[in-house]
Amino acid sequence: MAENNVEYNFLKSNEKEVLHTLGKETFLSVLREMLLIRNFELRAEAAYQQGKVGGFFHAYVGQEAIQTAAVSALGVEPNWWITTYRCHALALLTGVTPNEIMAELYGKKTGNAFGRGGSMHLYSDRLLGGFGIVGGHVPIAAGAAFSLKYRKEEGVAVCFLGDGAVVQGAFHESMNLAALWDLPLIVVIENNQWGMGTAVRRAVCVQPIAEHFAKGYGIESITFDGMSYPDAYTAFSKAKEYVKKHGRPILMEAVTERFKGHSVSDPGLYRSKDALQKAMEKDPIARMKTWGIEANFLDEDEFKRLDKACKDEVIAAMKFADESPDPDPAELENDVFAPEDN
Repeated sequence: MAENNVEYNFLKSNEKEVLHTLGKETFLSVLREMLLIRNFELRAEAAYQQGKVGGFFHAYVGQEAIQTAAVSALGVEPNWWITTYRCHALALLTGVTPNEIMAELYGKKTGNAFGRGGSMHLYSDRLLGGFGIVGGHVPIAAGAAFSLKYRKEEGVAVCFLGDGAVVQGAFHESMNLAALWDLPLIVVIENNQWGMGTAVRRAVCVQPIAEHFAKGYGIESITFDGMSYPDAYTAFSKAKEYVKKHGRPILMEAVTERFKGHSVSDPGLYRSKDALQKAMEKDPIARMKTWGIEANFLDEDEFKRLDKACKDEVIAAMKFADESPDPDPAELENDVFAPEDN
């Protein structure tokens, strides 16, 4: 994060006030979600390296605070959620089980998309999908927001994208329409500092990204520390309040850093060990643990129990995926088209 030498005007929170607002029960639930994401990503990546997972694999390790805070601040329903190919975390947060996701990664019939979608294509009742085309999902998010407004339904559409996607035309076209039509859309740039091996400062002409681009669309922006759950929670709470009050889109930027490469095929050798170590010193889970202990919400033993429970759940999901049947090749083209009305 320091490599960019960018001055970010971060929205700041009072950690103690946020934790007090959450309370012990919700705090522990949030921490468990973050630990489940971390354990899932680490062990799923290991399964990929063992040849059990095909296709691509993009881990969310280091970014857990962002989407966890978004879901806890906004609620899964009545919102629509849309994200990139780095979609395992949001799938877990919106109700997809570790069994379903792991089986999908393994290409098994019991998977979330019956083994036909893989790592980048996960869905739930409110998650419209992970998408493999960079920036290609932003128009879908704008369409979901338009649907909410057209039907006079509650909720917002929440779209996550990486810093590399903001240079795609689909992003700008979607933001233009969202601003023009006053759509209830929250667009979140997860600026993890790197595209596929390219530093953001070498790929995006203006920084901070959201702060600069939002002005061009005549909309508001919020920039926050994506490694801090309290800051992220406060930012999403304010975004929700703004969209509900004004009926306008808002552009957010979560400044964070992933601890893994862009994907498994890209081990992150473009970063120095010192730079990675510096990023990991801001581990959002370690910070949550510290805040929880200071608030007397947990102790070291309780943290270890939570972590072990999540680890055991993921290991059980790997066993489930291993033992699940392969899909029938004859069903490969099922559901490609909607059934005709009788």
